[in-house]
Amino acid sequence: METIRLGIVGCGHMTQEHARGYSELSNEISVTATVDTVLERAQEMAAITGASLAVTDYKEIYDAVDAVLIVLPHDLHYEVGKAFLQAGKHVLMEKPMCNSETECIDLIRTAEQTGKVLMTAYPVRFWPIVMKLKELLDARAYGDVFQLSIWTEQYSYFDSEHWVRSAERLGGGQFFSHGCHYVDLMLWFMGRPVKGMHMGTNRGTPWMEREGTSNMVMEFENGAMGYHFGTWGARGTRLGYSIHVHCTDGMLEYNFEDQKLYVHDGMNIHRSLQDSREPAQRTEVLMSSDDDSKLTQHEIRHFLNCIRTGARPLTDGPGSLQGLRVIWRMYEAERNNAIADLRGLGLDEDWEAVPLLQNGSVEKGGWK
Repeated sequence: METIRLGIVGCGHMTQEHARGYSELSNEISVTATVDTVLERAQEMAAITGASLAVTDYKEIYDAVDAVLIVLPHDLHYEVGKAFLQAGKHVLMEKPMCNSETECIDLIRTAEQTGKVLMTAYPVRFWPIVMKLKELLDARAYGDVFQLSIWTEQYSYFDSEHWVRSAERLGGGQFFSHGCHYVDLMLWFMGRPVKGMHMGTNRGTPWMEREGTSNMVMEFENGAMGYHFGTWGARGTRLGYSIHVHCTDGMLEYNFEDQKLYVHDGMNIHRSLQDSREPAQRTEVLMSSDDDSKLTQHEIRHFLNCIRTGARPLTDGPGSLQGLRVIWRMYEAERNNAIADLRGLGLDEDWEAVPLLQNGSVEKGGWK
């Protein structure tokens, strides 16, 4: 198998989380170059990955790589991603793809013109247990889905100099920066959205210019509902990172912390919470994993396969744009105290037929 030369652009905390994935794919990729504005960080990552080139200017690595993983502040995604595509390199872009709709569209067009792979790094889709969950839902193994709920509770403090504090650099708030993972997942699981709403606050996360805590609900074409709660202000948690899918014949649960996929069923009708004489339900573990890493090796392997075969990435540019459009529409509706019209934003719908928002909100990530 031909080894693909990979460059890493941006060597902060997020890049460190990918490190285990590189080692597991050592027979498929060779990390040949690292880039960071702080040379010491680039050199540290080069030492971890075995890269021979560590520099502060991304333009210096064009000749040393076939593809790049871009892990930069969001407002730099467009400039750097386009430069690498135009240089004939494949791009795995850390989420979100870009901070504006026009930037996303231009990046997609550039990838099409150059014939290079443009993929958004949404690793959750590629986790084995999530793939299994998708398989069960598609097969209607436990009946029809009527409610999907996703919780992501964490404490993420950013100091006064950190770029994440800036709504303009981040592209919005917690919903745009982190919730984009789970909007993407919901569209993949549930199909075409119809309408939705978002409410967010920076109460509890005063370091955030925009929301640090986010609540979102969507209705889908088939009548099912989706809900996501995310916070960067959790000082404690019980739900952690978890997914609950209520189906007509049982409830599927994926707990990210214990890496198990459960099915709960057999609940007694009208059971009282105080009635402890018999179990509330049956619970079975359908799948488990002992891999406690960030599991990024699975998305990187998919990226490499797309480069080799010419296959379209599961998280390609158009699909990623559709998910961001859902967020921008909800941000706009939130400002207007309205319900967002999400028709036309399904992953299987024509992304080119969707009109640009006219009030400029998308151009600022929907945050003003």
